[in-house]
Formats: sequence, C-alpha cells, structure tokens
Amino acid sequence: MNKSELIDAIAKDAKISKNQASEVMNALEKNVQSALSKGDKVTLVGFGTFSVSQRAERTGRNPQTGKPIKIAAKKVVRFAPGKALKDAIAK
Repeated sequence: MNKSELIDAIAKDAKISKNQASEVMNALEKNVQSALSKGDKVTLVGFGTFSVSQRAERTGRNPQTGKPIKIAAKKVVRFAPGKALKDAIAK
C-alpha cells in the first residue's frame, strides 16, 4: 500500500473527503517528523513507537575493491510495533 492508497482507505473508513484525509496524513507526517527531529519519541498506543537512536561509526568494505572504509556515525529512526499490531500480524 502506498501513500495514495492509504489516503483513499482513510477517507473511506472515516467517511471524509480525500482532500481532508490527505491533509490529516500530511499533518501526521509533519508532526511525527518534527517530534523526532527534537529527539522526542512518538507513541501511538497499540500501533507502535517511533524513536531516534544513534548509530556508531563503523568500518565497512567497498564491495568493488574490498578495501575497508569508514561509515560515519548517524541518527536513525527506529520503530517498535505495539502489542495490537503484533497480534494483528500474528493471526
């Protein structure tokens, strides 16, 4: 399912227009991104938790030459599914 299909599904389930569903989706994306950029966690009870963690610098290998290269440290987004999501998938 892509973003457009998700917006269509939200509009149908919530009985709102596609434009309204699109605005809701864009607001959700904007607010989650804003919270994560500040270092906050975003918890949607039953669905899951988005958080930011630091990935340490590490050594990798160039696949073409086999020479070692340094991969810089960086922040990455993590997602931990909630119980309801885990249970829905396990069925």
